[in-house]
Amino acid sequence: MSLVGSYVALSKPLAAAFPVLLLAWLRFGIGGLAMLGWLRRPPDEPPMSGQTRALLLLQALLGNFLFTICMIYGVSLTSATSAGVIMASIPACVAVMSWLFLRERVAPRTWLAVACAVLGIALFALSKPELPAKTMQGLEAENTSKTLWLGYALLVAASVCEGAYSVIGKKLTGALGPKRITALINLWGFALATPLGLWWALRFDFGAVPASLWLLLLFYALAACMWTVWLWMTGLQVVPAAQGGVFTVLLPVSAALVGVLVLGERFGAMQLLAFAIALASVVLATLPSRLAWRVGRQRPPAA
Repeated sequence: MSLVGSYVALSKPLAAAFPVLLLAWLRFGIGGLAMLGWLRRPPDEPPMSGQTRALLLLQALLGNFLFTICMIYGVSLTSATSAGVIMASIPACVAVMSWLFLRERVAPRTWLAVACAVLGIALFALSKPELPAKTMQGLEAENTSKTLWLGYALLVAASVCEGAYSVIGKKLTGALGPKRITALINLWGFALATPLGLWWALRFDFGAVPASLWLLLLFYALAACMWTVWLWMTGLQVVPAAQGGVFTVLLPVSAALVGVLVLGERFGAMQLLAFAIALASVVLATLPSRLAWRVGRQRPPAA
């Protein structure tokens, strides 16, 4: 999740240099080349069922393709710190989806966690940190405000996609190994992005992109398609989806830190308050289950 947060933030300069759909296509293509050896089925792995194939396609559509498009467009219209705060709602999304689709038991405080996440998002959006209102007037300022709200909506959609990605991944780890899941969902993502990616590639001047951005693209592709997915799927083999959701707190923390320390973005008092409220949703969503686990370990055996 720390790597995810860093590439969410660093996707902003990439989105300024590449069309978003071309960037997504290049990402999946580079990741696919790096994982060709992971596509082969291990000897001890059973053949995939129809349900497994459907889950792979759904995870690629939501967690790879749509998450990438919504996240990159959202960051390009707002900022890395916006992405950090809004994506702090991901743990609550994971907890709720785990309850709905995996039938995992979720404590009542999770519903309060969702309310905190929504409050944090709304507070951050209302603060409008990126809108230079003092230098804009009339229609220009109104259009900029609408663009910001579109960016916020896309980042919320990316958070929901990431929650679905975690829940579907938990189901898939019971049937496939982490490396094969990683390679297969990337292959589906590449297929989904190819038509529009090729259209943009034929019209794009690749020679105008500096070498530093190509290196950043290489890091982004390997981190987004290969390293983070493999690490996450390996962890989900032994951790419940709702409990694993707590680690997604490192995504907004990392994205906000990279935005402030690397991209020179500002983090004001209002954004800090919104960030704290959003992170409180993580505590509310995970603390009850952690306490129950500790109590269960300390409880003496029945007579």
